[in-house]
Amino acid sequence: MSYLVLARKYRPQTFEEVLHQEHVTRTLANAVSAGRLAHAVLLSGPRGTGKTTVARILAKAVNCKKGPTPTPCNRCRSCREITRGNAADVFEIDGASNNSVDQVRELRENARYMPAYSPYKIYIIDEVHMLSLAAFNALLKTLEEPPAHVLFIFATTEPHKLPATILSRCQRHDFRRIHTRSIVAHLESIVSKENVAVDPESLWVIAREASGGMRDALSLLDQVMTCAEGRITLDRVLDLLGIMNRKEVFELARAVLEKDAPAVLERIHEAYARGYDMKRLYFDLVEHFRNLMVAKACRESGPLMDLPGGEIEQIQKQAEGVSLFHLRQISDVLLEEEPAIRFSLTPRIALEMALVKALEVVPALPIETLIEKLDTLRQRMLSLASKEAPPPETPLTATGTSEADTSGFDPGKALSRTASPESVPEDDTPAPPANPEAGPEPGEPWERVIQALLGKAPSAAGSLSKCRLVRKAGSVLEIEVNGNGYDMQVLNRKKNKTALDKACQAVYGRPMTVRFIQGKKKEAPAPSKETSQNHMKKEAIQHPLVAEAKRIFGGTVVDVKIL
Repeated sequence: MSYLVLARKYRPQTFEEVLHQEHVTRTLANAVSAGRLAHAVLLSGPRGTGKTTVARILAKAVNCKKGPTPTPCNRCRSCREITRGNAADVFEIDGASNNSVDQVRELRENARYMPAYSPYKIYIIDEVHMLSLAAFNALLKTLEEPPAHVLFIFATTEPHKLPATILSRCQRHDFRRIHTRSIVAHLESIVSKENVAVDPESLWVIAREASGGMRDALSLLDQVMTCAEGRITLDRVLDLLGIMNRKEVFELARAVLEKDAPAVLERIHEAYARGYDMKRLYFDLVEHFRNLMVAKACRESGPLMDLPGGEIEQIQKQAEGVSLFHLRQISDVLLEEEPAIRFSLTPRIALEMALVKALEVVPALPIETLIEKLDTLRQRMLSLASKEAPPPETPLTATGTSEADTSGFDPGKALSRTASPESVPEDDTPAPPANPEAGPEPGEPWERVIQALLGKAPSAAGSLSKCRLVRKAGSVLEIEVNGNGYDMQVLNRKKNKTALDKACQAVYGRPMTVRFIQGKKKEAPAPSKETSQNHMKKEAIQHPLVAEAKRIFGGTVVDVKIL
């Protein structure tokens, strides 16, 4: 084939041309300049980040005619042969197909011989983690103490699969994923050299699809340039690569934030009808909510998102009306459903269920606001407790009799401690006892009045038994009605009042005037301190803010303390 793909055509030939791996290239270049290069170098990292490229550049740096030098000339015989891949003293071995112990023994035997014409004999073993355990064990001794003219360069994407005995004998360099911006800038330089018109948005789609690998980005660009005719537009790239437009992801996220279930299901249906991968849509949505959280949490969020400027502005605008905690809640739901979507045979249904579950998330108050409201609730409860606290008890006093002169106390002449000042008797006429519920003492005139009413007005006698004689002044009797309003109505009935007047005249021997006064209602006893505290505890537990805090932190109320 005469056509050379872009990944090979534009492969870096010096350390300076390698993108975004300065921490590796600078270290190796300094080691070559100082003559302190290790005899075994391990290059690890994601695919397409430049491991094999750096291995070839390092081989040219040590075998260059002007070398060892950190800047190979790329014109001498050794540099040209290494670039073409047919150097006699540089062996590129595929670890996946040369992983047996016999092949490693052959390598070990050949390593003893001097190079053909170069200063070093270099073994580049790609995907070295594919070697068998026996092959690694056969390589240990030679790897630890190789001949002075031998250099081992290992490359792998899975360094954790290498035995610790191999790792301890190598100088390890870890490669990083290449930033999307760096990939876009490199693609722009390549399309300008190839004289191809490409929309900038298309390059961002290609770079994002590469996931940090330059080789993947160049392969996708090669595919797009081959399939497209004329100017390469965004719609054409999306159609060729089968990628969902970022606008669709924005609209789906908007429907989730607005709890618009019909719109969510319609977006998923449209994506499924167009043949988009549901698992890829899920990961794009998770990444979008991650970007929303970054935009909400950081003022300078651009470097953390690695997106074009216009898309960053759209994300910041979408995140304005949403709290950071709500975004985290939705992300938690989506991440919890990842196994169900990743391993489901029907990822569309799994994705729909996950998003419907995310719609049920209730936006919670920020922690600071919740704490402030809880403190306000505490202050209100303390204020309420101070108002509901019972007043200090005071000793009861009697207006007519004190504790000092209780000697010779006559119940018949005593006044009730609860009587008002105007109810004090004006003469020595016997008065009813202090306890209104007990009624008058047997044999008293007032009891004889009640007994006289039993035959003529039983209802009046029943109501009158609940009353007490407050005062007797001449021919006037003042009766305090201690029952409810019904008793007052019964006693004020005409026939009952006539019967009462006749009974009083028969007992006292002269006409008597009876006056009824309504007794004071008994005040409800003040709640005890323990009852008040229990009421406040119950009210605090049932408060909406406390319920919200329990839901946010997933806890339970152990105890409520009133300070």
